[in-house]
Amino acid sequence: MNKPWLSIIIPTYNGEKYLAAALDSVVAQQDSDIECVIVDDGSTDSSFSIVETYRDKLNLELVKRSRVGNWVANTNYGLSVASGEYACFLHQDDIWLPNRLKTMQRAIALYPQANFYLHSALFIDESGDRLGIWQCPLPALQLIEPNKMVAKLLVQNFIAIPAPIFKRQLALDLGSMDEQLWYTADWDFWLKLASVSQSVYAAEPLAAFRVHADSQTIRRSSSIEDFRQQMRLVVSKYLSSTEDNRAAVEKVAWFSTEVNTTLAAMVHGKSANLWGLLSNFATLGPLGWHRYWQDSRIQERVAARLKAKLQTSN
Repeated sequence: MNKPWLSIIIPTYNGEKYLAAALDSVVAQQDSDIECVIVDDGSTDSSFSIVETYRDKLNLELVKRSRVGNWVANTNYGLSVASGEYACFLHQDDIWLPNRLKTMQRAIALYPQANFYLHSALFIDESGDRLGIWQCPLPALQLIEPNKMVAKLLVQNFIAIPAPIFKRQLALDLGSMDEQLWYTADWDFWLKLASVSQSVYAAEPLAAFRVHADSQTIRRSSSIEDFRQQMRLVVSKYLSSTEDNRAAVEKVAWFSTEVNTTLAAMVHGKSANLWGLLSNFATLGPLGWHRYWQDSRIQERVAARLKAKLQTSN
C-alpha cells in the first residue's frame, strides 16, 4: 500500500463494549487510503479478536503493549509508528459520522496552508442515542489565526477528541502529547498545534463523543486538586499566545478552570464552593460573561450530561 493520507490512532484497553462501533464508523467512510494504528494497553477482554475481524476491511496495525495505564503514552507511540501525512485520534468508545473524511478532505483542499483542521461533534449515550450537539465557537471554513484560536480555546477545551485532523510531522516536531497530563493532555495538545499554525473549522458535526460512567473523562477527573492544577498549568502555558487579548481572556480562563473543577467535584460527590464561584462570576462583568458563555460551550456540555444522567436513572 502507498503511504496513506491519514493515520487514525486508536488507543484501546478492554474496549469490547464499543470498539466494533468505532471501527464500523471508519469502515463506513469507504476510504482505502487510510491506516488504523491500534495501540492496546494490555487488554484482557475480547478486544483483540474484535480487531482481527476487521483485517479485510481496514488497513490495520495492531500494537500490543504491556499494561501501563497511560492512554497518552500509547497515543504518542501510535503517532510515532504511523506513516500518514495527516493524523487524528479515535477513542474506542467514540464514533465517526457519515462523510467525515470527504468533508475534511474538502476543507484541507480549500486551505492547504493550515495544519490543524477540526469540526463540531455530537454527544451520544451508551446506546448511541443523541444527547446534544458540541459546537466550537469558531467561524466556519476560513483561516483562523493562532492568537484568535488560542484566545478562545484557553477559556475551555471545546474540541472533542475525535474532531481534529492535523499534520502528523508537526505534532512529532512539537513533542506530541504531554504524558504527564493525565486529564488535560488533549487540551494542551490542541493548544500546542493551534498556537503555531492556522486552523480551519467545519461547523457540521462529523463525529460523536460518547458519555458514559466508565469514560476517561469521568475517571480522570476524580483527583480534584490534581485536576485543578493541570488545568491551571495549561492556562499559564499559553496565555502569552493571546497577545492583545490577554487581559480579556485571562480572567475568564481562570474562572473557567474553577467552574470545571467545581463540576468535577460535584460529579464525584465532593464538596464545592458554589458561593465563591458565583462571586467570581460577578466580577467578570458583562463582557466577561459573554465571553465565558460563548467560548466555554457550558450549556451544551452540561445539558448533554444531565440528559444522560436522567436517562440512566429512569
